[in-house]
Amino acid sequence: MAERVMRTVRDLRRSNRSLLLRRLYFDGPLSRQDLIDTTTLSAASVSNVIGDLINDGLVAEVGSVGSDGGRPRILLRVDGSRWHAIGVDVGETRVLVELFTLDLAVLARAEYPLPDGCGDVAAVVERIDAGLRGVLKESGIDQASVAGVGVGVPGVVERGRENSGSRGGVVVHGQTIGWDAVPLERLLREAGSMRAGMPLFIDNGANTLGQAEMWFGAGAGTRDAVIALIGSGVGACVVTDGSPYRGTGRSAGEWGHTTVQVGGRPCRCGARGCLEAYVGAEAVIERYREAAADATSLGAGPQPESEESALAAILAADERGDEAARAVLEETAVYLGVGVANLINLFNPERIALGGWAGLLLGARLLPRVREIAGEYALRHAFATVDLSLCQLGPDAVARGAATLPVAGFLSAASAQGPDLGAIGAPSLNLR
Repeated sequence: MAERVMRTVRDLRRSNRSLLLRRLYFDGPLSRQDLIDTTTLSAASVSNVIGDLINDGLVAEVGSVGSDGGRPRILLRVDGSRWHAIGVDVGETRVLVELFTLDLAVLARAEYPLPDGCGDVAAVVERIDAGLRGVLKESGIDQASVAGVGVGVPGVVERGRENSGSRGGVVVHGQTIGWDAVPLERLLREAGSMRAGMPLFIDNGANTLGQAEMWFGAGAGTRDAVIALIGSGVGACVVTDGSPYRGTGRSAGEWGHTTVQVGGRPCRCGARGCLEAYVGAEAVIERYREAAADATSLGAGPQPESEESALAAILAADERGDEAARAVLEETAVYLGVGVANLINLFNPERIALGGWAGLLLGARLLPRVREIAGEYALRHAFATVDLSLCQLGPDAVARGAATLPVAGFLSAASAQGPDLGAIGAPSLNLR
């Protein structure tokens, strides 16, 4: 009985610490009175918990603000100066590694091209390892202050308990890039920079983008949203009632492999007529090469490392009146609008935001036309209530989103038992 009472008290304390830490992280600086007014906690509970968090080095007093006739109120915020997080974006053409403060300001970055794409797993792991070493060396910070490493990957992420062959680690299935049950967690753990035991978090890149945009970008303040990632491939993070929808096998959100044309263009997944085969950057470039009388401005042959410049060249050709570019971009806008209409009809979201480096490039030009097409194909009532916009955090938001994974784990672990990084558990999206 005494043990049960102790567990209940400990759980309540952990819950209170988590509540106040998250409130200060997302909404701070706030005063103690602000926390009393906006939570269910009593003044005594807030005072005690905040005192403990300050003593643990997790919360700092950062100034004061006047009050109505009383003493100035001391402002509080999470003290991010002592802790850091690393985010990794494994794209199909590059690996990007960024080191952040706890409040996600970039301190250092390392970027490595993948000339042969990301199908070579050993090359990907080598670049991640080099990037981790590089950002730590550039910043000069103590590795012990790193709350963890988050990695966003192009594929379905399967946890150890869901896959008996993974020996407790994360495996990745990437059908379009040739990854078949790749034991990525084990491979990264075996790399030199991860042997020190830094917490490791792995998730689909569209999901990490989604978390970043839900925390700080286009999805902030919404409960039902779709954050779309358009790069070489296409995916989406579907958020319903504040939680990411994953599906039975954690493969939900493969928006790029919904069919928009029966018997249409071949897709990299092996099917035909997928949305990705019309709006993914690789597909847009391929269609322009097929349609243009002179596509030399894009370079000779497939060049994955130059996809961004090739897509920019197509947009520039459209500006010059190139008919082939105009036709390809119009077709892209039509299929993207149809894909958006499908999201609206299926999920009835409050907001849809298009992101990823290609999504931002294309969206800057095509968004009005995409909106027009979506309105033609979506149910009128659902379309009238959705806000269609672009993501706000830029083309590198997958790495920033990957860093939110260890930040969320840090807030949870720190709320449980002080700044014990070893307490961080399995990686998972933790939306606001």
